[in-house]
Amino acid sequence: MVRKISIDPITRLEGHGKIEIFLDDKGNVKQAYFQVPELRGFEVFSLGRAAEEMPRITPKICGVCPTAHHMAATKTLDNLYRVEPTETAKKIRELMYNAFMFEDHTLHFFFLGGPDFVVGPDAPAGDRNILGVIDKVGLDIGKQVIGIRKKMRDIITTIGGRVIHPVCGLPGGVSKKITEEERLEMLQVGKDGVEFAQFALKIFDDIVLSNDEYVKLITGHIYQHNTYYMGMVDKDNKVNFYDGDIRVVDPDGKEFAKFKPEDYRDHIAEHVEPWSYMKFPFLKKVGWKGFVDGKNSGVFRVAPIARLNVSDGMATPLAQKQYERMFKVLGGKPSHHTLAYHWARLVEVLYAAERIVELASDETITSDDIMNIPTNTPVEGVGIVEAPRGTLIHHYNTDKRGVLTQTNLIVATVNNAAAICMSVSKAAENLIKNGKVTDGVLNMVEMAFRAYDPCLACATHSLPGQMPLIVTIRDDKGAPIEVLRRDR
Repeated sequence: MVRKISIDPITRLEGHGKIEIFLDDKGNVKQAYFQVPELRGFEVFSLGRAAEEMPRITPKICGVCPTAHHMAATKTLDNLYRVEPTETAKKIRELMYNAFMFEDHTLHFFFLGGPDFVVGPDAPAGDRNILGVIDKVGLDIGKQVIGIRKKMRDIITTIGGRVIHPVCGLPGGVSKKITEEERLEMLQVGKDGVEFAQFALKIFDDIVLSNDEYVKLITGHIYQHNTYYMGMVDKDNKVNFYDGDIRVVDPDGKEFAKFKPEDYRDHIAEHVEPWSYMKFPFLKKVGWKGFVDGKNSGVFRVAPIARLNVSDGMATPLAQKQYERMFKVLGGKPSHHTLAYHWARLVEVLYAAERIVELASDETITSDDIMNIPTNTPVEGVGIVEAPRGTLIHHYNTDKRGVLTQTNLIVATVNNAAAICMSVSKAAENLIKNGKVTDGVLNMVEMAFRAYDPCLACATHSLPGQMPLIVTIRDDKGAPIEVLRRDR
């Protein structure tokens, strides 16, 4: 008789998901599924709208990473109208974007992923949260986390008008300039960010790397997959979040492909399974071979450890030193350790802060030259940025009036979808033996997806689909009268 274990809902992520684990007669894992039962239809209901609305529409997909969608949509409009933004506009965009990457990565480490290490994977469920982290590291550190995130979010507000769903991007530029006073304030925030990032890495050293059991967990086989990796790099093959080419390396670290954003369809295709509303991208030139890793599988991974794996280093000095140290401890490049995503995320936090300092130190960022007016007739455009959760692709087709006729969004978490399923399944198979299941074991299964920092609201665009819904009608005393279901 097959026994089923459900983790529903899964915790400490954006969106709604569940894990279903099926055990055989001996109590060992027969199969495990990572399922996403929610559906967003942005690709459909954006049709018929003016393309210029997309930087305002697509951030509404998610309140956690609206800046990523806003910037991807803005860059798609640049490409759609064949207009090159001014140098000042590019700098303003990248400055805001690095502030976003900093605060989002910080959110995940301290609030979502960090509790598994700072508090411990076997700690009581009620302690595995930000309050448990503060209790462990101290109230002052908690205040620092909140304080630096607020400062970074203030940069987004200054440039984008508001921190949730910013609205500064226009085809060919941005909507407002930065004043000298604002530049100096942002420069100081960047310097504060560098200091905090180094502090956060020290916390990782003191709590995680000094714990032999944690190091064994990170570098062990339970959370390891030999996959391809994809990420954006600059002209020197260094990590860049805002602009560059897309690079893919194979499981041995050898360059497999390098392409311009508009050529993504030559390299990426999407597979569909009936049990999830997420699609599963794969490398076309390798092919879909199922949920398996290795050089013969088309599965690839994105996000922090992938970006560092595909790059030749970081473009800022302090982050470069941490990059070199990380790979030395992990045994070289590429690193296939899923839990190393957390460490790579902190290296990127340091890079983002250093990049803010570089951009805010450039006095030309206050120039009035913030927009080139588009004059070309729109047809098709592609824009890519590196979201916190990985490579984010927007692709629009329009008629001659600029009205959308087709859209495709391959969001960051979708690019990791196959790998997340593989990670959850492998963790369950290795951790659950002879029917022995504890809350701590199930949390360690959840750690397999949590390292990717998935955003499931963004990630679901497989059609047709329906949101499961259960409505319980109760009388005035709270007793159920009738249950209406749409979940089967």
